[in-house]
Amino acid sequence: MAVTRDMMRSWRAPRAVMRDLLDQGKREDRAIAYLMIACFLIFVAQWPRLSRINAGFEPSPWPADINFEGMMTYTFYAVVIMLPLGLYAVAAVSRLIAKAIGGQGSWYGARLAFFWTLLATTPLLLLHGLVRGFVGPGLQSSLVGAVWVLVFGYIWVQSLREAESGT
Repeated sequence: MAVTRDMMRSWRAPRAVMRDLLDQGKREDRAIAYLMIACFLIFVAQWPRLSRINAGFEPSPWPADINFEGMMTYTFYAVVIMLPLGLYAVAAVSRLIAKAIGGQGSWYGARLAFFWTLLATTPLLLLHGLVRGFVGPGLQSSLVGAVWVLVFGYIWVQSLREAESGT
């Protein structure tokens, strides 16, 4: 099935989608592709916020002499190069926790569940980036962020349950 169709299906039936992905066999290339695409889309979601900072609507967290291209470069490095390393660690911790409470899955299943959930919820992150860029920080941005956290948590827990079911 198409990745975009599976992403939307994950919002309704995350366990079924995870089962389908696991049934395709251990494909480490696919798992890292999901992670890297998700990280790139997270980077894209930052563009409106960076543009808002560059236009002077918000205070810059960077030194005063940095230009827009510098902000983009640092953000790219942080989100596309460094963030995946940390996310591997989060997936490993989730596997250890699942194993401690009786999970029967694998390290690959835990990684796939986490990386897939991140990719499946990137549409909400893109919306959050737009709200953050057009409206700025505030209630609207916080609400979209909270919705993302809830959806991410639900899909991740359901996907991890399927991955750790041992079937």
